[in-house]
Amino acid sequence: MKKIRVAILFGGRSAEHEVSLQSARNVVDALDKNKYDPLLVGIDRNGRWFLNRDSIRLLNSEDPQQIQLAESEDEVALTPSGTGSRLINLSQMTGMGSVDVIFPVLHGPYGEDGTIQGLAKLADIPCVGAGITGSAVGMDKDIMKRLLRDHGIPVCRFLTFRETDQQALNYESVSSGLGKTLFVKPANLGSSVGISRVTSREDYKRATDLAFSYDVKIIVEEAIGGREIECAILGNTDPQASVPGEIIPKTDFYSYAAKYIDDEGAELVVPAKLPDHITGQIQQMAVATFKALECKGMARVDFFWTKTGDILVNEINTIPGFTRISMYPKLWEYSGIPYHKLIDRLIQLAIQDFKMQQKLKTGMEF
Repeated sequence: MKKIRVAILFGGRSAEHEVSLQSARNVVDALDKNKYDPLLVGIDRNGRWFLNRDSIRLLNSEDPQQIQLAESEDEVALTPSGTGSRLINLSQMTGMGSVDVIFPVLHGPYGEDGTIQGLAKLADIPCVGAGITGSAVGMDKDIMKRLLRDHGIPVCRFLTFRETDQQALNYESVSSGLGKTLFVKPANLGSSVGISRVTSREDYKRATDLAFSYDVKIIVEEAIGGREIECAILGNTDPQASVPGEIIPKTDFYSYAAKYIDDEGAELVVPAKLPDHITGQIQQMAVATFKALECKGMARVDFFWTKTGDILVNEINTIPGFTRISMYPKLWEYSGIPYHKLIDRLIQLAIQDFKMQQKLKTGMEF
């Protein structure tokens, strides 16, 4: 049987570049090489695509803070239309054959926000994970929360600002409505990059400046006292929820370092120790969130279970982490799907969705 050629895209232009490198290495290791032929494409911080011929070529690969793509002589590009070769070696100006499916292991902007998904659609190639719409709204925390709120799915109180909103942005007016302790976040980023917990005017100014350095739009949220619960989703038209897991940060919040650098930065409890009825509610809300945001393939939905018993959606991640300490694969492993089968299932879901989309009409009948 002919192997399925999978283009695994990693790196990218976002601030989550290093996380992507860690995730991609694990995805490649878990890929069934008897069934799939991996084509490894590293994207540098300038957005250039480079072929990694035999393995992901990394520098400082054991250091999450210093890890980076090694230089490659083979710059490549994906052809967005036409027939024949889908991938072109720009360095040699030669075709490299077709690509059967794209697996984007790209966290954050320029990968998780609908851009790669749009390119895949133009190129008429299946793409693992959410499509253009689900990726775009899942990436933008402001739009995501508004859509969930309109669907009756509870979220924490928040305000959205742009740099032109300086008068309304002041700490006194914001804290009077949301509380003295606040979280300031770039609207379009993940992995806790650019996020700050603030309790004073001075902290707030530094936090908003930091968030605006990553995005033109930021959100300010109330601080929620409670437990941080995460649930993984897998599927297309009939998505399934994993057992929930719990994140217990060792610091004020689940920071970038706690997620990807410090193995002792947080405790991951799988499954979360929850009453059965709370487990069921979280799983139902996770599926409802996935559907409300037009997602497919995969996602991880993050919750707060408050001290008063409320369950609030914090956010959705349409390309969750696949590092060795990431929650998404851990949740599915406990739920009965080991890592290598999870990767296989994600690729097959992409191909199934693509075949369904191919049946749709693209023109008028007269």
